[in-house]
Amino acid sequence: MADMDSSTTTIYMPIVSPPTPAPSPGPSTPVLSSFAALSLAGAQSGLDPLTLFAAMPPHQRHRFLASLLTVCTPEELVHISSTVTNMLRRDFLHDLPPELAVYILGFLDDPHTLSRASCVSKYWSSLVKDEWLWKRLCAVHGFVPDPHLLRSHLFNDLGTASPTLPNQFHYRRHFRTEYLTVSNWRTGGTLVRTHRALTATPAPTQGSPPPARDSPQSSAIPTSLALDSEWVVVGLANSRIHVFSAKTGVLSRTLVGHGSGVWAVSLIIGSGEAVAAKESVEDDKEPVPFDKDMTDGERHLPRPMRRALGLHYPLTYDSSNDPPTGLPSDPAGSTLGWGQPSSLVVSGGCDKDLRVWDVKSGYCIYTLRGHTSTIRCLKVLHHRPIAVSGSRDCTIRVWDVQRGRQLRVLEGHESSVRSLDVCGNKVVTGSYDTTCRLWDVDTGECLHVLRGHFHQVYSVAFDGVRIASGGIDTTVRVWDAETGVCLALLQGHTALVTLLQLTSTVLVTGGSDGRVITFSLIPRPCSTSAVPQPFHVIQKLAAHDSTVTSLQLDDRFLVTAGNDGRVRLFAFDADTGLCHYVREMSEPSESVWKVGFVRGTAAVMCRRAGKTIMEVWRFRPKGA
Repeated sequence: MADMDSSTTTIYMPIVSPPTPAPSPGPSTPVLSSFAALSLAGAQSGLDPLTLFAAMPPHQRHRFLASLLTVCTPEELVHISSTVTNMLRRDFLHDLPPELAVYILGFLDDPHTLSRASCVSKYWSSLVKDEWLWKRLCAVHGFVPDPHLLRSHLFNDLGTASPTLPNQFHYRRHFRTEYLTVSNWRTGGTLVRTHRALTATPAPTQGSPPPARDSPQSSAIPTSLALDSEWVVVGLANSRIHVFSAKTGVLSRTLVGHGSGVWAVSLIIGSGEAVAAKESVEDDKEPVPFDKDMTDGERHLPRPMRRALGLHYPLTYDSSNDPPTGLPSDPAGSTLGWGQPSSLVVSGGCDKDLRVWDVKSGYCIYTLRGHTSTIRCLKVLHHRPIAVSGSRDCTIRVWDVQRGRQLRVLEGHESSVRSLDVCGNKVVTGSYDTTCRLWDVDTGECLHVLRGHFHQVYSVAFDGVRIASGGIDTTVRVWDAETGVCLALLQGHTALVTLLQLTSTVLVTGGSDGRVITFSLIPRPCSTSAVPQPFHVIQKLAAHDSTVTSLQLDDRFLVTAGNDGRVRLFAFDADTGLCHYVREMSEPSESVWKVGFVRGTAAVMCRRAGKTIMEVWRFRPKGA
């Protein structure tokens, strides 16, 4: 064993080294030879090497370029890469037909993205200016112009009305204006004017008589409000009516004529068209009226007033866009006119008289008498010169405000008529006799007597299909306008229901308990019934610490005001019916009497430091 161990030897296996990679073929020789060949060929033919390279076959060009890139430094390769990237960029929209390019851009719903696209090139900018894109964006964002307001609110570049306006309407400009307006609502508009008036009775000096009961110093308290995009009309308890410009907030007119406090005003929107375009007569000639049966009162009206009322020519309107039930009243208190050139104001109050005013001149055209007690509520029908007034004398009276005469008296209530609302040719009235009544304005017939409330009815709303009513019994009842049947008894308030507003999907209520409640009008599935149930509570808002004095809702915002001195803005989601608090719209005050708004303007009337404060807020962008 030892010998074996001594004879043992270690055998080492040789390890073959891996083959050494062949060196990369040096590019310098073929590249240099290619350059030499190009230079030699160029010298012989008198041509530039680039010209010769352009004449090479494609496969030789590819080999040459591949060889050339291998000798470039990293910095040179980066330069080549950026240069080649820019050269390979293609305007894919430019290669398409313009109609298809615009269609592709139409998939952009964000206006910021569309605006950035206009900065890509001049061609893209021209595509983005296409009106179809902005018309579609208006529809997506809910900025479709109201066809009923085109005639009275839209103007051409010169600021004057144009009969061919629908063909000249610029959707891009309209979208920009509306988009910035909505943004200003959320972030805060511009306070264009503040008006102050003393409300408390000043202490009389020695030897001076005490102020009159309805003097401007003692009772400049706002009682009623109506506004549109041009005018803000405020009725006061001191018998005055102030008319402000909605654009500048300047006091334009003070309408003086009522003998005591004004409790109701309505603003009738004028068409703004130049009557002179229709009158191909000389100024010293009286045009022939279209109605041969003019009354003596109409014949003695000043000629400008007859023009303002539209008495010279038959005026018509297109009702094709009206719903079958007619147009409901505007919560801002304005009414679409019947084609008359001038804006008009209809007012009523404690002196029992109904008055018709021309806004432009401040002239009282008619004083209509018939009521025997205070006129408490007032509405004017859309597109018709028909006003309906409710009074403490228990009657409702229908007036022709173009002709200046009473048409009929609606009798049936046994106590004061506190509120009314109109839609189409129907009017709903709420009375202290605890009932509501639905009337036909054209015939004077009482269609339904709505009984169910246990106490006085303070507020009503009507959209042509449903009637909502609220009162002292803290409940809200919803009625079918066609049958008069009570559809729902809605509860949630703990005090007087002061305000109601109906839309196509929700009912909004405000009460003396400071609550604002939204009810759904759309049926939803119910676990206890196979039939979907409508009229459920969507949201209860503790909006104010005391009585809700103003409430107005549109398709985007809810504005509320209360005796706690607050004016609050809520964002309204039309899909869910939910309201989300956004901000305070005005500085805190002692109390708020009235708030009203249209998309571009809001008016706030409140009391601060013993004075009535009238604020006019502007939300339209400059130049709009």
